Amino acid sequence: MAAGLFEGQYVWHPAADDRRLASACVDVRAGRYFSAREVLRETRRDFGARAHRSLVLASEAADSDLTERWLAEEPGTEAALLWARVAALRATRAAETGDRHANALSRIALSACDRAAELAPLDPTPWAAKLSLARFQRHLDPAPEGLITAPPGPWSLFSHILRLDPWNREAHHRFLSCFFTRHGGSAGASWDVAAFLAQRAPANSALRVLPLVAAVDAYDPAAPLADHTWEQPQWRTTALRIYQHWLPEVAGYRFTPVLDLAYLAHALCMARHEFEARAVFTAMGPYASRMPWSVFGDPAEQLSRARRRCGLPVPHAPDSS
Repeated sequence: MAAGLFEGQYVWHPAADDRRLASACVDVRAGRYFSAREVLRETRRDFGARAHRSLVLASEAADSDLTERWLAEEPGTEAALLWARVAALRATRAAETGDRHANALSRIALSACDRAAELAPLDPTPWAAKLSLARFQRHLDPAPEGLITAPPGPWSLFSHILRLDPWNREAHHRFLSCFFTRHGGSAGASWDVAAFLAQRAPANSALRVLPLVAAVDAYDPAAPLADHTWEQPQWRTTALRIYQHWLPEVAGYRFTPVLDLAYLAHALCMARHEFEARAVFTAMGPYASRMPWSVFGDPAEQLSRARRRCGLPVPHAPDSS
């Protein structure tokens, strides 16, 4: 799906150019779940779209009782999935803020994920939702052979998801995040896991972006030459290979993969490959994500700076007169 032309303003909403999803989000905010049910039904055999749509809808529904009402009025596969998503999101927020109800919310979320998985045993999405909670629990499964750091983690849960969907994007990103330094891991472990996972994936897969995600997480502005990390040969080569093999696939996507494109555009800009970065920004159109830009400062300012380096337009400053 083409992202469309940049018309002067960034579009930050995670639905991006999935217009059916964007419309369902409006209905969810108004307290209606019928269109959410339909957009989820459409994706029963498209796990990538199902993961994306259910996660975006959950972010809209988490602060209301819409999902509970839906589950009570029309229980079914889609209602159970969105409830699992909402419950997992609430439990994550509680754990991150030290809420005293965090443990109870986590138990509710795990139960909701199990119920959604029972209703749709071939769907990896409820398991990916469960994996989002793994970093708050002690999963010490031994790592498989081939990792230098051999970091323990939720390997069994991750392996189960891969049996359902070997290249599940969300599961790979959720799993990698368990090893981030900001989640108690280490730069060495996250780089090791990212490289291990990316090398398994096809050359034209978005999962090849995983090492770039790990590099951003490990960024330390106080480290010597931190901003020159992406100029090192290994990172330049990684970014250019993703550009060559994966970017041509994006035009055929059901919706624009804004976050993956943003990581690639950032890496190419930092590696001083402005020509290639310009093509990635063009594929993004007006759609924007806060990551990875927010790690380096205000996301809109950082995104605009990168686009200017590539000779692309940026939003006009508001008129102060």
